[in-house]
Amino acid sequence: MNNQLVTLLAPAKLTVSLRVTGVRQDGFHLIDAEMVTLDLADILVVDTTRDGLEINGNFAGDLNTGSTISAENLVVRALKLVNRKAHVTVTKNIPSGGGLGGGSADAAAILRWAGFTDLNAASKLGADIPFCIAGGRARVSGIGEIINPLANLRRDITLVIPPFGVSTPAVYKAFDELTDFGKLSLKDAGANDLELAAIKVEPRLEIWKQKIAQAAGVEPKLAGSGSTWWLEGKFENLADQLTGAVVINTQTS
Repeated sequence: MNNQLVTLLAPAKLTVSLRVTGVRQDGFHLIDAEMVTLDLADILVVDTTRDGLEINGNFAGDLNTGSTISAENLVVRALKLVNRKAHVTVTKNIPSGGGLGGGSADAAAILRWAGFTDLNAASKLGADIPFCIAGGRARVSGIGEIINPLANLRRDITLVIPPFGVSTPAVYKAFDELTDFGKLSLKDAGANDLELAAIKVEPRLEIWKQKIAQAAGVEPKLAGSGSTWWLEGKFENLADQLTGAVVINTQTS
């Protein structure tokens, strides 16, 4: 593992369905979700001869500037967790802030590379990281650390990423304020309990939901806390009708 370059794939995850079942005393939310791995993936190159982090690619955005690359970066935190030093170059093919687990996928790739298998510890870095370590298709519960594998189903998926991200902590905070587990019925939330809270945090999500539904003829579903909307099937010409959004055709792995 020393003195060499290692290339790692960090596949995106899609939250197909999500129920929020409670909140622990430490503030972590309990979930019951179905997650699947997508073919869409970041690429990490690990160089064990030096230290540092470089982020580039189509969706690097401002991730490679300022204080973003810091002790709070999930790749940096993953390296610290496994007590390793390395220079990591991340090519971002997964949009940031879209609810597709890009940062979690990158951290999970580092943990897999290091042979780290403690899913409970991994969940403290991020709730999606244990699933991103395991991959495939699974029912995910607890705070994300309980992974029950499900049979893989190869499916075409179309992702529509609006030109803005959504803060996951802000969505969970809004969820707590809206629901208090009883104040608001979630019967209209569909397969994702966070959808109403996400729209409260970012009202433009509702506008994009309607745009996508009109263009595709099918109502989309929200991926996790957003901002990505997704459709099952291949909608190859959707990008022509949704100016400003990034449309990605991919498959479940």
